[in-house]
Amino acid sequence: MNPTDLPELLELQRLAQLAGPLMEQRVLCEVVAGEQRFPVHAFVLGSARADAPAVGFFGGVHGLERIGAEVTIAYLRSIVMRLAWDETLHRQLEAMRLVFMPLVNPGGLWLGTRANPNGVDLMRNAPVESKERVPYLVGGQRISAGLPWYRGAQGQPMECESAALCALVETELLGRPLSVAVDCHSGFGLTDRIWFPYAHTSRPIAHLPEMHALCEILDQTLLHHRYVLEPQSRQYLAHGDLWDHLYLGATKRPDTVFLPVTLEMGSWLWIKKNPRQIFSRHGIFNPMIEHRQQRVLRRHIGWLDFITRAVCSYKRWLPGGEQRAHHRQQAMARWYGRQPL
Repeated sequence: MNPTDLPELLELQRLAQLAGPLMEQRVLCEVVAGEQRFPVHAFVLGSARADAPAVGFFGGVHGLERIGAEVTIAYLRSIVMRLAWDETLHRQLEAMRLVFMPLVNPGGLWLGTRANPNGVDLMRNAPVESKERVPYLVGGQRISAGLPWYRGAQGQPMECESAALCALVETELLGRPLSVAVDCHSGFGLTDRIWFPYAHTSRPIAHLPEMHALCEILDQTLLHHRYVLEPQSRQYLAHGDLWDHLYLGATKRPDTVFLPVTLEMGSWLWIKKNPRQIFSRHGIFNPMIEHRQQRVLRRHIGWLDFITRAVCSYKRWLPGGEQRAHHRQQAMARWYGRQPL
């Protein structure tokens, strides 16, 4: 089979052709899996102004979690198809930047592995060390690439896929008045969760008020949503988280707000409804029945579109002054069970 026969890569090629000059396509790097070579693509639409807000959508960081790439591609497809007729979308794109990296780890997807072809878990690959206790193996390990959650060798550069993601974020998202990154994953629990940093520490992030304000308008707008919004540290801590690494870098930039969030789709619910999936490595992380996969894709499109609209309209809800103090107090009570430090 030719590597371009990956359904996800074929779909991305079709979407690039349909969008034409309205969407820029970039090859960020190439990865090798056995005798195959795979491009890692980015797609960019919208305003080129440096002061325009931006949102980035990422998927397929873990090759086994195919549904993460499929959700990201489904939203890109929705955007591309609307370019032909949606005047509101065009006005949106005049005011903001949209960035897509739908398949971060094509080699892992090809091989059916969580890690990339070098055996490295890309979400444990950044130079971030937790000073708090992390769970054994799950929190990232340097014992062996033959074990899951391998971080890579001590002192080595990041894997090319991780480095490409970081470079894209630094070029296209950071340094703006507001940018949001959405990273789509699966495989944790019975509930769809939206995690925000930190993963390496239980401390709250500097932009906790802004994150709470975003969560508040989500609760108000998508009244019956079932997402659980929380810092990742409420579930477990880990070394090497890419989004912690990028967020820490962003906090050094003045007059910019960067809010990375991770969608963790609750794949245990799919197993509960179809227990036979537990005997399939692919089935542990992805819906195997067609109508269930379609339902998953439909469910998350609304939230991704909400994020796009919220970023475009950030001046109407992003808190400042006394509002920041109010949101910080509410966030500390909601997520940390205590008053502000």
